[in-house]
Amino acid sequence: MNNSTNTNLNSWITEKFISAAPAAAAKALGGLVTHEAVLLLKPLKAEFVILCLNPMEAAKAAAILRRLPARQGAHILSRLDVKKAAEIFAAFSVPQREKMKTLLPKHFVQMLEKSCDWKEGSAGALMSTDFLAFRTETKLSEMVEKLKILPRKKLPLVCFVTDKNGKLKGFIRSAELAFYAPVSTAGSVMSEAQALLPDQEASAAGKITQQGQPVVPVVDKEGVLLGALNPFSTIAPIPAKKRFGWF
Repeated sequence: MNNSTNTNLNSWITEKFISAAPAAAAKALGGLVTHEAVLLLKPLKAEFVILCLNPMEAAKAAAILRRLPARQGAHILSRLDVKKAAEIFAAFSVPQREKMKTLLPKHFVQMLEKSCDWKEGSAGALMSTDFLAFRTETKLSEMVEKLKILPRKKLPLVCFVTDKNGKLKGFIRSAELAFYAPVSTAGSVMSEAQALLPDQEASAAGKITQQGQPVVPVVDKEGVLLGALNPFSTIAPIPAKKRFGWF
């Protein structure tokens, strides 16, 4: 069995372990010497690394991310739970934090610094950034192509629409894309979106979803899209942590 086959087999086993028991996988990999953990995690898809690092002790997770390629590390950090991402960011050395700042959206860094002020049950604490956002000038054909490559379980109820500065402009229901001309732009067919601020109670999103908006976006005071509350976040309390992510 050659090295390539061994690597593929190790990756497959590690992915299965993480998928079946992420907390146990985090404990096991966290107990390894850092470079050994990196060798196992580096070849994996980001979703498995994220699943493993979320329950891992912050200092160990920070040590692992430091040893990944900078862009890969930034990509993973931006999709971890808010609380965990903030803890890991704080565990970085000053030079590492400064380097990460150059690779991450400015509002994401500001969000990490403010996340400790968001109370449990607030929109900021419960929001997820596991969403899709497109610019107003994006053609619907491009949006459809993006959706086609996503796993079925990752298909979003809505796609958000922003301007070039990331400010929320509206949303489009993913299921409605097939009814519009492919050459149309996102900005020309989007619907107006009602949003919440991070420090508002997440329960306030219930009234918005009852009015027919399936997902409620969360924006900062300047209107920049930060995250979204899925329908379940407004119905029952869940742990105050969700993932970040910009597409």
